[in-house]
Amino acid sequence: MIKFFRHIRESLLMENKTSKYFKYAIGEIVLVVIGILIALQINNWNEKRIERKSEIKYLTNIKLDLKKDLIQLTEQIDTR
Repeated sequence: MIKFFRHIRESLLMENKTSKYFKYAIGEIVLVVIGILIALQINNWNEKRIERKSEIKYLTNIKLDLKKDLIQLTEQIDTR
């Protein structure tokens, strides 16, 4: 694939078609930028998914702790 693009660039430069070469170069830059933006978006989505998982885990543990504390408090109130 790289050889293919290299061949296109070389043929455009050899034929003295600089305007077509610049259009090609700008198009290639735009494709690279779009690829980077897509990769960043996927990375952000994955990080948010992992954070949400840990958040749910923490909230579940807090809920269990509160239930245990409530049971202990009611037992202490009943004994007094």
